[in-house]
Amino acid sequence: MDMDRAYANGAFIPGGDGFLAHWASKAGVFRDEMGARARLGLEYGPEARHRFDLFLPEGEAKGCVTFIHGGYWLAGDHTLWSHLAAGVLARGWACAMPSYTLAPEARIAAMTQEMQRALGVIATHIPGPQVVTGHSAGGHLSARMGCTDITATVARVVPISPLADLDELAQTQMQNVLHFDAAEIATESPARLTLRPNTQVHVWVGGQERPAFLWQARLLSEHWACPWTVAPGKHHFDVIDAMEDPRSQLTETLVGGL
Repeated sequence: MDMDRAYANGAFIPGGDGFLAHWASKAGVFRDEMGARARLGLEYGPEARHRFDLFLPEGEAKGCVTFIHGGYWLAGDHTLWSHLAAGVLARGWACAMPSYTLAPEARIAAMTQEMQRALGVIATHIPGPQVVTGHSAGGHLSARMGCTDITATVARVVPISPLADLDELAQTQMQNVLHFDAAEIATESPARLTLRPNTQVHVWVGGQERPAFLWQARLLSEHWACPWTVAPGKHHFDVIDAMEDPRSQLTETLVGGL
């Protein structure tokens, strides 16, 4: 199998090259509209990308949902996704969006530790239940936050289109930058690790995603014996859109019952 083709998303999505500008525009408008309820550029560590934005609901927050961005650990930052906070904000939850150091400057294990550190700081801003979600590479990092080696207190993780086993990614051209080795694949693949007891988990993926992503999502759901949802008709780039809607099944999966 050609792994580069298997994990190519934009090439199989009509208009795929336009989504980045679309997200950036929506995120910017959203931040402007939030005004004082948007706390931007907060620090969780000393490095340049140790920053997060925090969006506050009207009234006291019930807890916080942290969204971790994707980009194959190679690209992107937290500022592209601000609008995705809308759904949980309307449900009375705060939403945090952190960046992390990208490859090749950081290895995957370092990114995991950065997200653990970020969650600890976010919890000092917003007490109450902590929910972690993320998309694609962010789905991987959100799943890692549910593993037994992570000390952050997390009530629920909802990995969206997660990269749950890193072995196939090491067979793509991205390996020239990611430099995965056997030890990292073993210790940083959520589908090879143990879910922390009492942490709720629900895996989410689009029904029209590349088969590799459907496989990754099912692999994690089977390994952790947890529910998974295949969102009908959704591809890798629009599967996250439902986070904007407080009434969507995805938003309910994030914060319902907590």
